[in-house]
Amino acid sequence: MTSHPTTAPAPSPAPTVDALIAAVLAGEHGPLPSELVATSVFWIHHGTRLAGGDTTYLNQYVLVRLGDSFGGCAFEAGEIDPSVCRDASGAPLDVLLREAPRPLRIAALDAYLSAQRPHRDAGAEPVTLPAGTPEVRARARDAAIAGLLDIGPGARVGLIGVVNPLVAAIRERGGVPLACDFNLRSTQWGDPVTTDMHEVLEHADAVVATGMTLGNGSFDTVLDRCRARGVPLVVYAQSGSAVARAFLGSGVTALSAEPFPFSQFSADPTTLYRYRTAGQP
Repeated sequence: MTSHPTTAPAPSPAPTVDALIAAVLAGEHGPLPSELVATSVFWIHHGTRLAGGDTTYLNQYVLVRLGDSFGGCAFEAGEIDPSVCRDASGAPLDVLLREAPRPLRIAALDAYLSAQRPHRDAGAEPVTLPAGTPEVRARARDAAIAGLLDIGPGARVGLIGVVNPLVAAIRERGGVPLACDFNLRSTQWGDPVTTDMHEVLEHADAVVATGMTLGNGSFDTVLDRCRARGVPLVVYAQSGSAVARAFLGSGVTALSAEPFPFSQFSADPTTLYRYRTAGQP
């Protein structure tokens, strides 16, 4: 009998956002985007200072409405002009996915994936944020996010994108925040905030990253490093919540998805959706 050498199967390529966009454009996740139109495009700029804090959060979002679905993504100041509303509203969705600035591409992708599988119908755990002040709602939101962490006392939690109530929620669970943000230099309590996410990713026992990493292009790096180190990755996403969901089980271990309208735009009860991968409590 002649033996034949066997070849081990090639490892599957690491998932990336651009690969997901390519798959959507090819019709692998639903109807061809060339057959769909972005009904409306929104540009939103707002600021928030929570009571007791000294940080004013300045946020910009671009939003895409696709029929009965919304997609959104935050962006840095000056990255997208309000004229995008005039230029992109009514555009074929595939044009936005191919040619738009990255945050608008993410918003369009988010709208598409949300339309195919709304969070409310995806088997996620709904969490109702209570009516109340911004402080009450922010604390409830960030406690829900921190509740996705399965950590022991003293665990170092990399926080890519700093929100002070989330820093507090991580501490309340016994974690030690390792904070990284491009726009802050310290937390409300004086903890240093680095701009070098690689420093955080190399030392963290778990990572919590904002969906804004999708818009600024750093998501793939965070995902790849957490996969390589075997570190749990929790994503809290207003930006690209349905996009981040596509990576559950492929590096993302848990997700807090908050579709538009986001909690800061309402004083009434709103819902976020929590996902966990198999084996998570």
